[in-house]
Amino acid sequence: MRNLMKSLRKHVWTAGGPVFATAVLLLSIGLMGSGCGNDKSNTASDTTAPMVTFVNPADLATDVPINRKIAALFSEEMDPLTLSTTTFTITQGTTPVSGAVTYAGTAATFTPASDLAASTVYTATISIGATDLAGNALASAYVWSFTTGTTPDTTPPTVVIVTPADLATNVQINSKIVATFNEAIDPLTFTAAFTVKQGTTLVPGTITYAGTAATFTPAANLAASTVYTATISTGAKDLAGNALASAYVWSFTTGTIPDTTLPTVVIVAPVNLATNVPINKKIAATFTEAMDPLTLTSATFTIKQGTTPVSGTVTYAGTIATFTPAGNLAAGTLYTATISTGAKDLAGNALASAYVWSFTTGTTPDTTPPTVAIVDPANLAPDVPINTKIAATFSEAMDPLTLTAALTVKQGTTPVSGTVTYAGTIATFSPAGNLAAGTLYTATIATGAKDLAGNALASAYVWSFTTGTSTHLGPAPVLLGQAGNFVILSKSGIDTIPTSAITGNIGVSPIDSTGITGFSLIADSSNVFSKSTQVTGQVFAADYAVPTPDNMTTAISNMETAFTDAAGRPTPDFTELGAGNISGLTLVPGLYKWGTGVLISSDVTIKGSPTDVWIFQIAGGITQASATKVILSGGALAKNIFWQAYGAVALDTTAHLEGVVLSQTEITLATGASVNGRLLAQTAVTLDASTVTQPAP
Repeated sequence: MRNLMKSLRKHVWTAGGPVFATAVLLLSIGLMGSGCGNDKSNTASDTTAPMVTFVNPADLATDVPINRKIAALFSEEMDPLTLSTTTFTITQGTTPVSGAVTYAGTAATFTPASDLAASTVYTATISIGATDLAGNALASAYVWSFTTGTTPDTTPPTVVIVTPADLATNVQINSKIVATFNEAIDPLTFTAAFTVKQGTTLVPGTITYAGTAATFTPAANLAASTVYTATISTGAKDLAGNALASAYVWSFTTGTIPDTTLPTVVIVAPVNLATNVPINKKIAATFTEAMDPLTLTSATFTIKQGTTPVSGTVTYAGTIATFTPAGNLAAGTLYTATISTGAKDLAGNALASAYVWSFTTGTTPDTTPPTVAIVDPANLAPDVPINTKIAATFSEAMDPLTLTAALTVKQGTTPVSGTVTYAGTIATFSPAGNLAAGTLYTATIATGAKDLAGNALASAYVWSFTTGTSTHLGPAPVLLGQAGNFVILSKSGIDTIPTSAITGNIGVSPIDSTGITGFSLIADSSNVFSKSTQVTGQVFAADYAVPTPDNMTTAISNMETAFTDAAGRPTPDFTELGAGNISGLTLVPGLYKWGTGVLISSDVTIKGSPTDVWIFQIAGGITQASATKVILSGGALAKNIFWQAYGAVALDTTAHLEGVVLSQTEITLATGASVNGRLLAQTAVTLDASTVTQPAP
């Protein structure tokens, strides 16, 4: 009990408020009344040393504003009495910088007494005198350095991503609320600045801060089917003291159940077993859902060269965690990245097991600017549905924190309100409401958009489109990115026996061209692609000449993102229709979900307009019987039909399917079977005298 009271007193010191102190006192009385003082099971000591998980400015940062505070985040709560100008120091050479140290939550902040000197190297140190609430000291002193620029920071910070998103529905009742900023924020400014309300009633909770993300944790589950409003007031300030230009307000509606689903890692960059990775590249991991930023630190997201940890910092935005090494990686070296089960989603669910992957560096840094490869709607597209989203696919993985302010949409000179999300290599702008009908819009990606090596677009990318008068029915379409450049795309091989007829490009990665069999490939003189008499298009593989390997990596990443997107769409319009047997049915636009496989034993009709969308979420596989057909009616287009299946997809002899197939396993077409659409498989595609034709645009 003595240890507990010591801990509580330290919490009171940190909060510095009489109301909080009273609450702690009442808590301590309640604990003593329960007899816990005689329960030795509650006095188990903490013997784990705390760690510094994030610093700002980062190690080796340059051009740091001269009016910037210096901040450090820890892996756990620390003893505030051990964080002072004795244990947290800043020096210019051997000369100490005068200042003051404050502490809140898990963050310590050093505020210099005056502006730092311009163009000067400073060294920050947190000594082993800093201890956690159990008295455990850092295992070793944490030291980093940075170089100032010549000017102060006078730019207000901005909110770049919020979770749940504005106007989100069916939010789990046990979810936390997160706001991510474009830069580090002063933790001491958050307690009163971040509020959540149900109507006019404040929701009780606690606020924590990690990296550039602030998290509001409700004291209890939120009410079901209820609208909540979250606000970040102008009291929130960056480390230079600049406040938000205006309050940031958004709302969301809860569902009826808590989240008990374990998160998973779906995309990593560099990909597993990647080679020739630039030595200045950041390492990123994308999750199936929003994660708790406090659980994504250099303690749970680690990079190692053999058994030696790589020094660096972890940031988090949207569903993407990014590890930034403190300096360039070693050339020609194997590295292993790990995300431990300490990583948890916003409901507290942890990864089922650690996620581990590896990559090998090349010999040079990446100095090539990224490019915009595909946009949707296309440039000058007419008659775009007014409820469309605007998306851009990049040539490579991007830094998610640079995209929110970079992707904008305007009607003339008037900005469109909306939010930006990022997954794989695709950034998506979701307008806050429907666009105006019959109106010209201009979308722009500014040069603030940067890749994972810090390279910005060489110039702003601008395109325009004109809306029509109607909305599309059904869910928003699944964005394929560069996977949409292929009619067949596979990770482990494409085989045909005997000859098939394919219209469109085919490709494999990470397997090389030996995984494409039965096509009698003829290499182009450039070795960038091959040709085949069976393919009206080009054939690509991971072992072909530059730029094909990078293009294939991006395409595979986009395919995986598309699968995850389709599988994760919430609130289906139809559930377990026909118990999985859709034979003979006419399917209207919408989101369909089955916890089983899907059987097609007689013709199925898909009926809707050219802009309508169908997504079929299938927990099992797809089995289509011989000579059966999927038929389009009313102008429905194959490009807007998405069959997402966890299991194998098998079309029997002469069967015909319409739409884009996203399979987590294999796709097999028997003799004479045909598809008007795309076959995108995370294992193999096997054909037998089959016909596969890419859909009309």
